[in-house]
Amino acid sequence: MQTDSSFTFVLFGGTGDLSMRKILPALFEAHRAGGMLADSGKIVAVARHANNRGEYIQWVNEFVKPHVSKNGVDEAAWASFLERIEFINIDLSQAEDFVQLRDVLKDLPGIRVFYLATGPSLFVPICRALASVGLNENARIVLEKPLGYDLKSSNAINDAVGEIFTEEQIYRIDHYLGKEPVQNLLALRFGNALFEPLWRREWVESIQITIAEELGVEARGDFYDNTGALRDMVQNHLLQLLSIVAMEPPHSMDSDSVRDEKLRVLRALKPIDPRDIGKVAVRGQYHSGVIRGTAVPAYATEPGVKPDSATETFVALKVEIENWRWAGVPFFLRTGKRLADRVAEIVVNFRAVPHSALGASALRAGANRLVIRLQPNETIRLYCLAKQPGEGMNLASVHLDLAFDQFFREGQMEAYQRLLLDVINGRLALFVRRDEQEAAWRWVEPILNEWKASNKPPKPYASGTWGPAASSAMLAQHGTCWLEEEN
Repeated sequence: MQTDSSFTFVLFGGTGDLSMRKILPALFEAHRAGGMLADSGKIVAVARHANNRGEYIQWVNEFVKPHVSKNGVDEAAWASFLERIEFINIDLSQAEDFVQLRDVLKDLPGIRVFYLATGPSLFVPICRALASVGLNENARIVLEKPLGYDLKSSNAINDAVGEIFTEEQIYRIDHYLGKEPVQNLLALRFGNALFEPLWRREWVESIQITIAEELGVEARGDFYDNTGALRDMVQNHLLQLLSIVAMEPPHSMDSDSVRDEKLRVLRALKPIDPRDIGKVAVRGQYHSGVIRGTAVPAYATEPGVKPDSATETFVALKVEIENWRWAGVPFFLRTGKRLADRVAEIVVNFRAVPHSALGASALRAGANRLVIRLQPNETIRLYCLAKQPGEGMNLASVHLDLAFDQFFREGQMEAYQRLLLDVINGRLALFVRRDEQEAAWRWVEPILNEWKASNKPPKPYASGTWGPAASSAMLAQHGTCWLEEEN
């Protein structure tokens, strides 16, 4: 991903948690690698928690530096990275302050990228203020999630931003799409004749997609209590991963070809009848428990959370896709906080052989499955059956690993690093198009509405477990179970 593209990267929310943990470390890694960022490229941080550039650089050294380079910081590279950074203190709610930003940017080079690492309530005011001083022209705008609370509010934000920036200028970021194993999933499917004939209803029994966290809501209680797991994780991350897994082969990897195929999947999701939501959707809320030997509190006692909150911290869904390739194949989605492990993975369960000529041990050993793990370690593992050494035909499950660190000596690129380089270089394929987002909201909204109307509380589950028992029972009805194994 070498580039000569000159750029000015304007980071709104320059002292926020996202900037500290993800954005600035990702830009440093691209800088350190050499050749990924044009030498003339500049970073302009916009924030109110520093008065001048000196104070901001001090903040970067204190809070950002610990998050970069797992193998230590190259001090020379770090010093030259800091030289890229400019700073401006303006009030984002005051449009007239953006004249000062315009004056700072007028002599800086290249394409302008505006990254809105702020709360969504500031998206529209910032965009309007940029337009008021002419900074929207020939620029790119990056919008973080959550983009709205429901379809109506999402459309309101998109309408307002769309009046100022064209769709080709808007980069709606979902960092899961930048993860290396997701990219490898595309390579696995569309670069190999081995898997494509099997990637369909005749050979696939079910597919699971899990994003599990050990952490609770931490300091985000106020935000999370008004959001919940369905809005926070399912509407974006999980449905985006599902669309990647289930999409038809695009004719090329250009941005619209890929996103057109993802959209077809989202539009083919079988609508959920409100009367059936109890059968295909499980919501839960964590209670107190123990994680890795440490006692953790219940969700309702977390700071910023209402004591009688009915917000879900766990969701499990059975999803069906009404098209020729996937008709009748259940997709099981699961996400939650305070679960037994931190893991994100896609599990493709293949059908068993139609007749076991090798005896009962083949049935006990199970069928083939493909596990694409996104975190904490990024691997692709194919499970097959093999004969155990010794007398008799006794089969056991073995696996083939795609070990990235052994095949590719260079380090893997973090998701934000890839996505930020794509913004700078004008590549839209890994960003969410507006019609994708609308299709996802349309499918999710009936679940949200039914949960709100029913007034039923979420099912409780102890922290440190895999969620409510109803989640496992839902899969048991289809003769399968969640894959839960050690890292």
